[in-house]
Amino acid sequence: MKIKFKQQPFQQNAVKSIAACFEGQPNEQSRFTLDKGKRQKHEQFKFDFRSIKEIENIGFKNNKIQLHDYEILENIKLVQRKNGLKQSEELEGKFNLTIEMETGTGKTYTYIRTMYELYKKYGWSKFIIVVPSIAIREGVLKSFQITEDHFMDEYGTKARYFVYNSKQLHHIDKFASDAGINVMIINSQAFAARGKDARRIYYELDEFQSRKPIDVIADTNPILIIDEPQSVEGPKTKESLKVFNPLFTLRYSATHREEYNKVYRLDALDAYNMKLVKKISVKGISIKGTGGTESYLYLEGIDVSDKHAPVARLEYEIRAKSGLRKKSKKVRVNDDLYQLSGQLEQYKGYRVSEINGQRNVIHFSNGITLKAGEVQGDVNELHFRRIQIREAIKSHLEKERELYHRGIKVLTLFFIDEVAKYRKYDKAGDEQNGIYMDIFEDEYMALLNEELSLFTGDPYIEYLNNIRVEATHKGYFSIDKKSRRMVDPKLTRRQTDSDDVDAYDLIMKDKERLLSLEEPTRFIFSHSALKEGWDNPNVFQICTLKHSDSTIKKRQEVGRGLRLCIDKNGDRIDSSVPGIDVHEINALTVIASESYEQFAKQLQGEIAETLSERPRKADVNFFLDRVLTNGRGENLHIDELMANKLHRTLIRQGYIDDNDQLTVNYIESADKEEVILPAELKSYQKSLIELIKTIYVAGKEDITEDGRSKNVEKLKPNDNFHKKEFQKLWNQINKKTVYTVQFNSEELVGKCIWALDSELRVPEVRYSIIQGEMKKIDSKDQLKKGEAFVQRESQTEYMKGTIYSRIKYDLIGKIMDETRLTRKTVVGILTGIKPNTFALFRKNPEEFIIRSARLINEQKATTIVESLTYDVVNETFEEKIFTHNTLKGQLGQNAFPVEKHIFDYVVTDSKIEHSFAEEMDVSKEVQVYAKLPRGFFIPTPLGNYSPDWAIVFNEGNLKHIYFIAETKGSMESLELREVEKAKIECARKHFEKLNTGQLRYDVVNSYEKLLEVVR
Repeated sequence: MKIKFKQQPFQQNAVKSIAACFEGQPNEQSRFTLDKGKRQKHEQFKFDFRSIKEIENIGFKNNKIQLHDYEILENIKLVQRKNGLKQSEELEGKFNLTIEMETGTGKTYTYIRTMYELYKKYGWSKFIIVVPSIAIREGVLKSFQITEDHFMDEYGTKARYFVYNSKQLHHIDKFASDAGINVMIINSQAFAARGKDARRIYYELDEFQSRKPIDVIADTNPILIIDEPQSVEGPKTKESLKVFNPLFTLRYSATHREEYNKVYRLDALDAYNMKLVKKISVKGISIKGTGGTESYLYLEGIDVSDKHAPVARLEYEIRAKSGLRKKSKKVRVNDDLYQLSGQLEQYKGYRVSEINGQRNVIHFSNGITLKAGEVQGDVNELHFRRIQIREAIKSHLEKERELYHRGIKVLTLFFIDEVAKYRKYDKAGDEQNGIYMDIFEDEYMALLNEELSLFTGDPYIEYLNNIRVEATHKGYFSIDKKSRRMVDPKLTRRQTDSDDVDAYDLIMKDKERLLSLEEPTRFIFSHSALKEGWDNPNVFQICTLKHSDSTIKKRQEVGRGLRLCIDKNGDRIDSSVPGIDVHEINALTVIASESYEQFAKQLQGEIAETLSERPRKADVNFFLDRVLTNGRGENLHIDELMANKLHRTLIRQGYIDDNDQLTVNYIESADKEEVILPAELKSYQKSLIELIKTIYVAGKEDITEDGRSKNVEKLKPNDNFHKKEFQKLWNQINKKTVYTVQFNSEELVGKCIWALDSELRVPEVRYSIIQGEMKKIDSKDQLKKGEAFVQRESQTEYMKGTIYSRIKYDLIGKIMDETRLTRKTVVGILTGIKPNTFALFRKNPEEFIIRSARLINEQKATTIVESLTYDVVNETFEEKIFTHNTLKGQLGQNAFPVEKHIFDYVVTDSKIEHSFAEEMDVSKEVQVYAKLPRGFFIPTPLGNYSPDWAIVFNEGNLKHIYFIAETKGSMESLELREVEKAKIECARKHFEKLNTGQLRYDVVNSYEKLLEVVR
């Protein structure tokens, strides 16, 4: 398998943010005389009679930054304003730039791409990547190897990269003398530790022609890239980094300890909301105090899957010939555990009185209540770990059964605190199973046999049958070099390899093989101290078989499995893949050694600590000087008058409380897209709501879910699905189509010229002069809070002869990047606009580029739709999409029982959909309806599009009208994004091609609106 890479907008934004900080820097390379060492020089003079000029050895170094500090600072501020970040008042830590990217979002890919971009724009070619550990170093090296062809396609060149080794110094000569992109990867211990190898970089070495390696490196003026600076930069390392003589330093991490000139932020909430990382699902297990009772019970969960009452999966003890043993069984209301256990006395009175699917609890007639995941009775630690291992295997098999047909390999990672619990050695040094390995193999075989009996004849079962239990798990631990045994790193002072050789090669160096379904390894055991640098995109379960402690943070644990998964073809399963919900497939299940509530609270607390920069209040200062954009690309600058008016509106509507924090009323109104705003802000509503989303609301921004909450699943189509009316509708809409776009580029150029001349508005760059004076100070606290000055007056001026006049812009290239149009087309547009329109470029080049590109893209989308035709092909969507794409839901929340749907339960995505389904289910006009799965989609040039509902009407004039509906919260065209509107128009053309006279398609925001359209 070869992993494929896509151009991700968020990664490109991070790359562009760095490049924009040096806008105006000329694209040049500098040369220098490369010191070849004393002995080599002597030999050349002795035996070579060429001129001194010919004898000189030429090296290449990064060209010095030719911008003034204030110009760089203005560039940085511009980037920060665009990215909604706090603006730097000075160049903090001169030429240090901070980039925050959440774990799993591809920061290594991003900084490699940044190197190529800086080389392309400015000719900078020397880079050093500093990493904190060997594991991360190997991961970075692997990233260079697997992205080599991808970046060759993108940039037409390859980077030369190597890992620094004090015994292989010839790489440094090549690094300095080569004119192309050159990258040295080095872990901080290689130059900042006390060992002999670490000091060699500072010594004059005979094998390096009596030169110091650090001098040759420093002569190249390299750009430093620090991966995980919070783990790299101790006091000694900070000083050592200065010796490299860096041009500037880029710092990448999800959890920075120190920040300098932050120019890009993609934090945990951004990554989750944009579906760039996996959703976190937690299966907590907690022991419930029972007042001294010895009755053992463990409630695995509640199943709601058909018309029958919910059932509970319960583990309890039974009497067997060999004594007592524990058994897991599905129980129903009125089941008596005393009888089921073989009349064990401790279960007298344990008759099931209620199974509540909404609250996920079971009640017994003796008053005992258990929540899913709770254990009561005599539970020793070893059995507690057995429960965890069983839950991890069960979650693995459920996920694997779901994803096998998609060609996605599923991996599970176990964290343990002692190697001996996985692998032991006898006196002869022979390997033996540890207790966890024994438990794993026992539970795996029991669950495997259950799986084999339930799903016969499935290709997935054949896959399982071909894997031996001994081959499906591996250990990933340190190896003692002397004894070759797995060891705990903290328990040995001997020199150890970084990891077990076979497992290390498989996990770190050969990720593609581990992702292959042909590789039997599916379960990996590792030490609980596993940190950054080890993460595999197809880890779907993480099980922590250790005591909870404060040394290993929850974020560190879940970070090993946050990356979006990859299928057998090397394609990442993200939002660009048609017919899926990213978070339905990409869900990381954590089997915790504590309750869900405890785990989620601690994880949420750790995430909240990293969100210190996010605003907490919707006060006047939050809105002041912000810029909103409407659907036409027009910007609105919020001045003090508008900020106060907006703040008063939020108070009147009950959207903020006395502390200016957002209320539940606002959150619900925003979800419904019913936020009431001042009239002059109505067309900017979407932009304003997006701005307010950046406010951190404690308790709302929870990125975890209870792994036992989705108890409505594995639904099968009911009798409604097989009704002839629904089958007739399905047979009309299940036909696939292909589209053709044929438009004249001259027509597009003409439309773009018209749009720019008539609609382009570019504000001049402004600056504010604010005058204040010292007021009377009543307390030291006033000084600490910065309340010593009071503002008297302010004045806004337009900048003349700004920094932009000294910056050279590649206007054509930038608009090409933003619009994906050819150079010829972009030149045609820019040379066709009026002189006074083009003059706007000089007023504010950055805004000119952004707004022009937006208008051009709108015309491009419109032209594509107008020139689009669909043709039916000889393919159809299969009925199996209704079972393979069924959403999981929580009874009483996003799932509820229905009568007219093709399943016994309907799972909705929003409150609007919930209300829509409820009204359809009781409507006399509706005979049968279906929430269309995401596997049903319409191809469009702007991405695939999935409508929401298929409906058969059956009353009076509505009989035999078959309707395809899309539910939207707002029907005002300006409030629908241009791309979304274009997709809807494509869908209209698709269904027009399929129409037989009875089929209709439209977009509505309520069932009442649907009836208006139908009638």
